[in-house]
Amino acid sequence: MRQRTEPAGTRPGRFRELIGTRPGQLTVVVTAVALVGAGGWFAGSRMQSPADAAAAHRPPKAGPVTVAVERRSLTASVVAQGSVEFASSQSVALAGPVGSPDSGSGDAGAGDSVAQRVTKAPAAGSEVKEGDVLMQVSGRPVLVLRGTVPMYRTLGPGASGDDVQQLQRALTRLGFDPGSANGTYGQSDAAAVSRWYRNKGYQPMEPTIADKQRLGTLEAAVTTAQQALLAARDPGGGSGGTGDSEGSKRYEGSGSGPKGGSASGRDATELQLKSARQQLDAANAALSAFQAGYGTKVPAGEVVFLPELPARLDKVSVKTGDTPAGPVATVTGSKVVVRAVVPAYDAKLLHKGMRARVEATDGTKVDGEVVALGGDVPKDDPAGADKQQGTSSGGSDGASAPVPVQISVPAGKLDKNTAESAKVTIEVGSSEGKVLTVPVAALHTSADGKSRVRVVRGGKVVDVPVEAGLSADGQVEVTPSAGAALAPGDQVVVGR
Repeated sequence: MRQRTEPAGTRPGRFRELIGTRPGQLTVVVTAVALVGAGGWFAGSRMQSPADAAAAHRPPKAGPVTVAVERRSLTASVVAQGSVEFASSQSVALAGPVGSPDSGSGDAGAGDSVAQRVTKAPAAGSEVKEGDVLMQVSGRPVLVLRGTVPMYRTLGPGASGDDVQQLQRALTRLGFDPGSANGTYGQSDAAAVSRWYRNKGYQPMEPTIADKQRLGTLEAAVTTAQQALLAARDPGGGSGGTGDSEGSKRYEGSGSGPKGGSASGRDATELQLKSARQQLDAANAALSAFQAGYGTKVPAGEVVFLPELPARLDKVSVKTGDTPAGPVATVTGSKVVVRAVVPAYDAKLLHKGMRARVEATDGTKVDGEVVALGGDVPKDDPAGADKQQGTSSGGSDGASAPVPVQISVPAGKLDKNTAESAKVTIEVGSSEGKVLTVPVAALHTSADGKSRVRVVRGGKVVDVPVEAGLSADGQVEVTPSAGAALAPGDQVVVGR
């Protein structure tokens, strides 16, 4: 009988033993094989070629970007950031020396020409009223008066002009009435100025000793000329032309000269008489000219005219001991204003008298008014294009040249000490109730020059002709043209 052999290294009947003795393990093996097969199938299904991967990451086909048409009210405004300042800023400089041109102190007879020095400087932050002393130079006052004509010369008897009339009106307001404000400085004006100066505790600029000496010299010259004329009329030294002397008898008759005598004698007498008359006329003219300017004067440096008073001394440029050359101070009005700049295209929408809403940094909100635009804003306006940036509610690139704007606010409503800057909103127009609006980006102009919007309807984009109106906050008012339809909720194209 043949005997069956087993492979080397194998225990006889092992496989049958496994099958016969452990059936649960077979189930595990079969399950594992199935799972491996499923995993391989899943991995294979997820594998993509580079072309498939690129196709899967392509963006979807582009479509129009749309925004719904709205019905709303529109208010167009110009908005700018401004600075809170005191109004009417103006630099102050003296028009000339104080006192006598030949004297540092202005004392009569002080003929020494000396440098003038500030003996009492202005006080920054203080308020000056009409008639106040702004400062002292060499002991003399610099007085403040209201007026638009700047001081540019010494005012005294014989002067005339708008500046003289301005002085006369100021003296009247201060209670030193000079009489008629006729623009010509006379002796009544000189007397009023003297009263004013003495009331302030200063010596008026009355005629100096040299002036009085000059007046005496001119009066003596007139007297001498009169005597010379009398002597020429009465060469014989008689009664001076009473008719009893021989000299008077010579003028009887035609009056062309003494009767009798030689022709050469008559000619000599005529020449003497003519010369005496000319000397008297010249002496009288010189005396009249001097007397016209003789009296109390207002030196060019002793009065400063300011257009608005009271005024506030904002800055002081000199101190005690300085020579008052150039500006000595900067004054402002006591009223607070807001100054800003806006682009030129926004400035075209503005005009004086427009209402403005002011919101200060300290939280104060107040209504103001546009009082100056462009060239009307003072030149020394501290708010310049390099300090402020204006923006409009429609806002573009802001490339236009800036235009200064000044806003006035009611007195006492804005405190300069707590509010240095403010937002200014100026309403330039509003719609009549609620209107159809679309984004500015939705509006375009067709080849025929008409405004249109593109509307998505039934999956298609159609052009709808419209008339554009007010624009504000990035929206524009539109009215459908005759025969066209546009309603709230319609989707207008603003981009792709």
